[in-house]
Amino acid sequence: MTATGVTKEVFGATFTGEEVSRIILSNGSVELSVINWGATITSIKVGGVDVVLGFSDMAGYTSSPPCGKNPYMGAVVGRVANRIAEGKFKLDGKEYQLAKNNGPNSLHGGLVGLDKVLWSYSINQEEGTVTFSHFSKDGDEGYPGDVLYNVQYSLDNEGAVKINFTAMVSAPTPMNLANHVYFNLAGHQAGAQGLNDHVMRMAANSFTPVSDKLIPTGAVASVAGTVFDLRTPTRLGDVLEKCPGGNNNGFDHNFALANTEGDVNFVCRVDHPVSGRWLECFTNQPGVQFYTGNFIPADDSLTGKEGAKYRKHGGFCLETQKFPDSINQPNFPSCVVRPGDQYQHTVIYKFGSK
Repeated sequence: MTATGVTKEVFGATFTGEEVSRIILSNGSVELSVINWGATITSIKVGGVDVVLGFSDMAGYTSSPPCGKNPYMGAVVGRVANRIAEGKFKLDGKEYQLAKNNGPNSLHGGLVGLDKVLWSYSINQEEGTVTFSHFSKDGDEGYPGDVLYNVQYSLDNEGAVKINFTAMVSAPTPMNLANHVYFNLAGHQAGAQGLNDHVMRMAANSFTPVSDKLIPTGAVASVAGTVFDLRTPTRLGDVLEKCPGGNNNGFDHNFALANTEGDVNFVCRVDHPVSGRWLECFTNQPGVQFYTGNFIPADDSLTGKEGAKYRKHGGFCLETQKFPDSINQPNFPSCVVRPGDQYQHTVIYKFGSK
């Protein structure tokens, strides 16, 4: 078995002058790069081709003018990924109010979520891993309880990038971490034309319908007979225009996974027939938010690595998760973590080429 090599280098600095490091894991044909700002994936190279959207410097990741607004590229998001309706919830009889940073809702942890902080990190050369850690105090972004987070990245010699999220809490709190990495197997700069050629097969018989504010209605509906039926290989370019959302049409929906019994379960396979590259996703979570970059600006305002212009439908995310707004939906799997429990979430993105 080939060992994973781990190196590090300086990537940049925060607004306050703190050094930001980039850690590079390599094994065989796959190379993973992550920075400790937001525990963010900046690139994944498969056979030398970068298949992840991102930025070349900290200005991009911090949305510094003239750079466009960073749409959570590659970052760990939380304390609660996805949306919480009206930015509020009740837990153990007490109501909590969060910042509303997405219209009437709270999104991805609030104004300063886990994507906008500098994480500490430790490298284990023998195991070929890097583990990022962050401490969030009680009341952070309105959430109750102290939280200690750890996010470990590893890479095996069969093309699998593994992310393991763990957390411990001092008081009951909702918890739903995810990684918001954007993929485009045609290459990070290939845009909507490249995305259209991807073929998706999703192991989900149902999904959670949403309101016009993108909040789940509480129903878990069958995908049969809808544009959300991706159970057989489906070319994205054939269905994106049929998706809801008006000017922001596309997939931005939580799929309830059919397989939830194993330690990790198959989520989906995405093929890019033109290049022969493919991606398989596995997780221990009950859902996945499949997002096709509907809110990336349609103009040229977002510039990424190598001067690439990222536009609407330029990449897709597979955010394995608890169901959105589950803290307010009693029939959804619970997202509450209590003292003495450990939050544990694993996602594997496995790459290959034909």
